[in-house]
Amino acid sequence: MSDLADLFPGFDSHWIETGAGRIFARSRGAGDPVVLLHGFPETMAMWHGVASALAEKFRVVLVDLRGYGWSAAPDSDKGEFYAKRVMGEDVVSVMEELGHVRFHIVGHDRGARVAYRLALDHPGRVTKLALLDVLPTAEVWKNINAGKSPAAHWSGLARPAPVPETEIAANPPAYFEGLMAKWTEAQSLEVFDPRAMAHYRAGWGDPSRIHAMCEDYRAGATIDLAADEADLAAGKKILCPTLTVTGDFYLTRGAGEAPVDVWRRTFAPQAKGVMVPNGHFIAEESPAETLAALLAFL
Repeated sequence: MSDLADLFPGFDSHWIETGAGRIFARSRGAGDPVVLLHGFPETMAMWHGVASALAEKFRVVLVDLRGYGWSAAPDSDKGEFYAKRVMGEDVVSVMEELGHVRFHIVGHDRGARVAYRLALDHPGRVTKLALLDVLPTAEVWKNINAGKSPAAHWSGLARPAPVPETEIAANPPAYFEGLMAKWTEAQSLEVFDPRAMAHYRAGWGDPSRIHAMCEDYRAGATIDLAADEADLAAGKKILCPTLTVTGDFYLTRGAGEAPVDVWRRTFAPQAKGVMVPNGHFIAEESPAETLAALLAFL
């Protein structure tokens, strides 16, 4: 991996031991701590357009989630080690090791699912929560089952092992690049920095990481869904200030309810919402607008 570009010059590197193995993190800046959590099928590299600017005002910590990037990819069965609750514990371990008991979280996609689960499970730790282009897991499954959501990969990746792993391994770039292009407004990979794409492709070639990503989605179909449903039934709410930042193309396509209204109806009744141009990968498609929304909120 030494030939991969350093997208975060001036950031320190950290290898932090957790129950999942070593988690890779980078950090820079001073001020209130902010941890940035990436989505599928990416790594911390997705934050390259906003992290340095955020670090001028905050202590920014970037984390590769377990199974992604340079972090450990523990073997797992039926999603056990990729439930968002246990992935959130990795984030707590990283932040505590770096000296931060309380912190802001910004999460995109799968990272946002880790973020809101952590905010529900550890309300005393999360001071502000920003969720990029994501709906609660229980709501996504409700929309999928009702035929309202174009998210066939959720069901496909959640199939029993090794069915999706075998299919993806036949040509990983074709699978992942096909999804990524489809989720951009331009329907093209041209919106992504080639240096970041090199980081993503490095992970796609590793069978253990393909398995980890499938386990991530298996957890989403079972353990994470059950956790959401239990908290919804109990009326549990996110207590910290919450911001939803959504694209105007991917998440809302075919939806009858604004994303921020979904969060207000479910876990975050006081949530504020911002919509930025372009598709699902808003931090890369619209970095300036995403940065402006985060700075105004944080």
